[in-house]
Amino acid sequence: MNLDQRQLRNALGQFATGVCVVTANAAELGPFGMTVNSFSSVSLDPPLVLWSLRNDSECFEAFRQTRFYAINVLRNDQQQLSNQYASPVNHRLSPEHFSIGKTGSPVLRGVLCTFECEIWQRYDGGDHTILVGKVLESQSNPTGKPLVFHGGLYRELW
Repeated sequence: MNLDQRQLRNALGQFATGVCVVTANAAELGPFGMTVNSFSSVSLDPPLVLWSLRNDSECFEAFRQTRFYAINVLRNDQQQLSNQYASPVNHRLSPEHFSIGKTGSPVLRGVLCTFECEIWQRYDGGDHTILVGKVLESQSNPTGKPLVFHGGLYRELW
């Protein structure tokens, strides 16, 4: 049985997700980040989260070399950040967008929450690598609304 990849992608897009920018420091790039919507919690004990990275991503090698990273969950008014770091052209973080967290990872300012992680494990996921991180630090701003992505568009929660 063959699946049409466009049809599958459209069907998967019916699952609403939050939008995150995963950030890290890499020797060759310095502070960098990329937009993802593949974030999920895994475990509370130990505290584990995951996200996935395309194997042909321009950031693949940088994330392969890093030990620490931060997952920054965006607010509904941070669509510009999502778009900026989703671009395949430039993943260097603008200095005004971040500060350095306790693990040395860049932490974006004003986000809903941030999880500073250490790589726990990497798993083969077909054309992606699944990165599981142990959460070492967490910050939360529960008063904001999340940036939501559904059906290929940014959406608002009611």
